Amino acid sequence: MTETRQEIRAHVGSNAGVHFNELVRESDFAPGQVQYHVRRLLEEDRLVREEFYGRTHYYPPAYDDRERAALALFRRETAREIVVHLLEHESAAPADVADALEIARSTLEYHVDRLVDHEIVTKRYDERNRVVLELTDPEATGRLLTTVTPTVPDRLVDRFTRLVDEVLAGTPDAQ
Repeated sequence: MTETRQEIRAHVGSNAGVHFNELVRESDFAPGQVQYHVRRLLEEDRLVREEFYGRTHYYPPAYDDRERAALALFRRETAREIVVHLLEHESAAPADVADALEIARSTLEYHVDRLVDHEIVTKRYDERNRVVLELTDPEATGRLLTTVTPTVPDRLVDRFTRLVDEVLAGTPDAQ
């Protein structure tokens, strides 16, 4: 394996779920070089490629489907904050999470739906028939959460969404 390929593989290994553009930005290689070596690593089964919500992510083969989905979701700042909140509070009503994170319920539901789809969060009804959010496997989720940090572009998308939520919350039509 070439030194370039080893470097790319090592970077993906320490940044599981990395996007292609981020991989290029953080390396000293041209996009074509990265693309060439990533393709070879995929052919050699030394990397795994997954598409989540319009983005391509790369992983070491050691991660299973659920872990790959979780890592992709944890790259989004808002999804990450929801998970952290649930780790700290064990379970919570959606309205409480939205209020604590200062996000619109629709934004919360967007992220929670994806977390539920990938069995990271569960929705259940309490004794008063109200929805409660809980982490499916808090220990495994906590371990995965420590392996990834949202990138600047991912944080900007979430912050823009919050800004739009705030603007819309102030309009008469939104109430």
